[in-house]
Amino acid sequence: MPGKNYKVKKTTVFRVDDTNAFRLKMLNWSSRFNIFCFLDNHHYSFAAPAFECLLATGDAGSIMATAGNAFGQLKQFSNTHPGEWLFGHLGYDLKNETEALQSAHEDGIGFPDLHFFIPETVVQLRGEEAWITAEDAAGIYEAINNCAAVIEKENYKAVTVQNKIAKEEYIALIQKLRSHIQRGDCYEINFCQEFFVKNFSVNPLALYAALGDLSPNPFAVFYRLNHKYCIGASPERYLKKKGERIFSQPIKGTAKRMATGAGDEEQKLQMRDSQKEKSEHVMVVDLVRNDLSRICKEGTVQVDELFGLYSFPQVHQMISTVSGEIEDGLHWVDCIKATFPMGSMTGAPKKRVMELIEQYEKTKRGLFSGAIGYVDPAGDFDFNVVIRSMFYEAQKRYLSFQTGGAITFYSDPQQEYEECLLKAAAMVRVLNA
Repeated sequence: MPGKNYKVKKTTVFRVDDTNAFRLKMLNWSSRFNIFCFLDNHHYSFAAPAFECLLATGDAGSIMATAGNAFGQLKQFSNTHPGEWLFGHLGYDLKNETEALQSAHEDGIGFPDLHFFIPETVVQLRGEEAWITAEDAAGIYEAINNCAAVIEKENYKAVTVQNKIAKEEYIALIQKLRSHIQRGDCYEINFCQEFFVKNFSVNPLALYAALGDLSPNPFAVFYRLNHKYCIGASPERYLKKKGERIFSQPIKGTAKRMATGAGDEEQKLQMRDSQKEKSEHVMVVDLVRNDLSRICKEGTVQVDELFGLYSFPQVHQMISTVSGEIEDGLHWVDCIKATFPMGSMTGAPKKRVMELIEQYEKTKRGLFSGAIGYVDPAGDFDFNVVIRSMFYEAQKRYLSFQTGGAITFYSDPQQEYEECLLKAAAMVRVLNA
């Protein structure tokens, strides 16, 4: 916790001549800290970003909690430090608190269920300006500018990426899930599998830079908590609060990018016209509407965009936007607790599918399909969905990532397996560059 002599920091604006170079300098500068969070928009504009990238470094006070009373502890921590920036993560297994569930699978990374910190320094890159919130903003600006504007590439041998679930077993598990759906246990379930590399030494910053070059996405993140790293290229927003309105942008629907313009456009249109993709998407949108109705004024929840088609370097995605007006006096932590975990990574009905996820998946999700983001001094927040992300435990030399998809009765197990590989492709390619 900040002591009695903790000084309130002001924000100073500095001129940036080369924004791309300054971004790389920010990344290099951040690597000296044991705790930091770098959020990167990669020049996307459709998600209405408040900044191009946002960096928080240093620990002027923090909270780390395990599911049980984690949200209560977070609310108390937030109330004790009003007007502060907060950065951190929400692990998937906070479901054990919100839905009285449990988790027993292996977790090779070991992120805590919840961690938030008050940064000593916040740097926002906005156009040709750097907004620096720190006790010595000028000193921070100079220190960043003195860093290199290039990230050295890692020279490591190509690695063998292993699957936690073999293809034959995966297909058999999908058949079992389809049987649950046929019996009426659920309508749709997001099922995931882990890919991993053991005894692997790597510079996480180089890995993040390589992933960003290959697969830039609007909710990318480079996040460190001591020896644990999240190297993320997420395209998905979980939840954003701006003023009295709250927004969620669930993704459900994936199509591979093609080499030719005509073929690429055809892939996107096939996804748009697919009844299977649209039925899966509608189920998730309805689930998000239901979640937001718990925290929004009656009659204010609306679908701003349905079946939006967006293109990313590796895939086309179907994205919708759902919003509503938050109930008066509701704490920001309550907004998270009422809607977490996000419907796009669970399914419907939410509690039952999370029980099935625990029954059939082989790895504890941990930070995967959780959220990373920030709360600003005004109480507004923005959190991503932690997907298309690699996790690295430096002491264990263990690297892991998970991918999955929505399973319905009409799912083809072979195609679902191929979709997992498609979503993993950019990460596998980076590891074998």
